[in-house]
Amino acid sequence: MSDDYLVRIGKLIRDARQHRGWTQTQLAEALGTSQSAVNRIERGNQNISLEMIARIGEALDSEIVSLGYAGPMHLRVVGRRRLSGSIDVKTSKNACVALLCGSLLNKGRTVLRRVARIEEVFRLLEVLNSIGVRTRWINDGVDLEIVPPADLDMDGMDAEAARRTRSIIMFLGPLLHRMDRFRLPYAGGCDLGTRTIEPHMIALRRFGLDITATEGIYHAEVTRTAPDRPIVLTERGDTVTENALLAAARNDGVTVIRNASSNYMVQDLCFFLEALGVRVDGVGTTTLTVHGVPNIDVDVDYSPSEDPVEAMSLLAAAVVTESELTIRRVPIEFLEIELAVLEEMGLDHDRSAEYAADNGRTRLIDLTVRPSKLEAPIDKIHPMPFPGLNIDNVPFFAAIAAVAQGKTLIHDWVYDNRAIYLTDLNRLGGRLQLLDPHRVLVEGPTRWRAAEMMCPPALRPAVVVLLAMMAAEGTSVLRNVYVINRGYEELAERLNSVGAQIEIFRDI
Repeated sequence: MSDDYLVRIGKLIRDARQHRGWTQTQLAEALGTSQSAVNRIERGNQNISLEMIARIGEALDSEIVSLGYAGPMHLRVVGRRRLSGSIDVKTSKNACVALLCGSLLNKGRTVLRRVARIEEVFRLLEVLNSIGVRTRWINDGVDLEIVPPADLDMDGMDAEAARRTRSIIMFLGPLLHRMDRFRLPYAGGCDLGTRTIEPHMIALRRFGLDITATEGIYHAEVTRTAPDRPIVLTERGDTVTENALLAAARNDGVTVIRNASSNYMVQDLCFFLEALGVRVDGVGTTTLTVHGVPNIDVDVDYSPSEDPVEAMSLLAAAVVTESELTIRRVPIEFLEIELAVLEEMGLDHDRSAEYAADNGRTRLIDLTVRPSKLEAPIDKIHPMPFPGLNIDNVPFFAAIAAVAQGKTLIHDWVYDNRAIYLTDLNRLGGRLQLLDPHRVLVEGPTRWRAAEMMCPPALRPAVVVLLAMMAAEGTSVLRNVYVINRGYEELAERLNSVGAQIEIFRDI
C-alpha cells in the first residue's frame, strides 16, 4: 500500500474517530492495540491491512473507513428551496480555539461546554494530544474535558496538524510561562494571503519571548520578564490581543494592554481567565488591565458563547433564499452594526427580548428574518474593529448585495486576496467586478444558476458560494469542502433540517 494511501486512510480514520467523540486511547482499547499504534496509523506511518481497516470501521461505525479509499467531501445542492422553521446558533469557533490554547495556562482540569465539533478544533486537539495533554469528549460528546500533563512533550508535537491551523500561534502566550525554549511550526489555516505575525512578536517580547524563524519553524527562547509599562498593540487584532492576554495571565503583576480588540472571542477569553482566577478590567473596551496569577491550578467549568459569524451566515441563507427563518441564540451585541446596515437596505425582521448566554455575560436574542425587497446601501460595506462591522461578516454581504437592487461596493481591506474569491459567485450568475485585490463592485438583483466548482480555499467565501448554490435554479456541486468544515459543525445537515436539500458525497 503506497504512502499516499496510508496518509489518506489515516486521515479518514482520524476524522471518523473524532466524529464518534473518541480519543486515540479509546479506539486503541476497542482494537486491542496501543495508543501509539493508533497515532502511527492516523499519521500514515504504519502499514495497515484490509482486515484492520474493516475492524476500525466496525469499531467506529463508519462505512467510509471500512472502504478505506474515500476522497474529499463534496456537496450536491438542489437549489430554489425555501427555508422555514428555526435553527440554533452553535458556540463560537474563534472563542473555542482561544479557550483550548488558554487551557495550557491551567494545571487543573478544564471543562468547556458545547464545544464546536469542527476541523479547526480537531486539529488543535491533535496538537494538544501529541504534546501530552489528555482530552476527551464527555456528556455524549457535547462537552470537552482537558487535563494537562506535568510536563509538555514539545518534541512529540504533531507538526502536520499544527500547520493546518492559524490558531497554533496562540500557543506562544501560554507556553512562554511553561518552558525556556520550544519550537512551533508556522501557522496555516485559510489561504488569505500573507499576514505578518510581527504584532504578536512586538507584544510578547515585552514578556521576554524571542523568536527566530527558520525553515518553517518558530524557534522560541524565553527570558522571563515583566512589562515595565503598558503594552501598546501595533494591530488591534483578535489573536494578537488573545496572545497578549494569555501571556499576561500568569505574569506576576499587573499588565495593561492598549489598542486591544474587544471582539467576541476576546471577551470570551477574558471571562474564561476570570474563571481561572485572573482579574481582567476593561472587558469590552480597548484597554485591558490584567492582574496576573503566577500559578493557576484550578478545576474550571466554562461555557463559550454563540458564534456571531455563524449567525450572520444563517441570516444570509434566509435572505438569499427569500425565506422566513428564525435564528435562535444570536449574540446581538456582535451583530448590531450588520443589522443596522441591513435595516437600511430594507430587511424585514423581528427580534425577541434579550436573554443571557450560558456564560452569564453575553446578550442573546432570537431573530426572525422574512423575505424582503432589498436596495443597495448608499455607503460602501467595509469592516472595522469591534464595535464596527465584523471582518468575517463582510463576505456575506456579497451574497446579500447580489440579491439587492442596485450596485454595492465592498471593501475588504484586511486580507490580501479574500475579495478575489468572492468573484467565484460570477460562475453562479452573479455580477461582481473586481476593482482591485480588496474591492468588489456587486450589481443586483441576481438570477442565480447552478454550477459545479471547487470550494474556495477561504472559509467565509466558501460558505457564500454554498448559499448562492442554495438560491440557484437546478443542482450544483461544491467540491472539497474541508475548509467549510474547519469553521462550521454539520452545516449541510443543519441547513437540511430547515428545508435545504444538500447531499454530502465522496469520490470512491
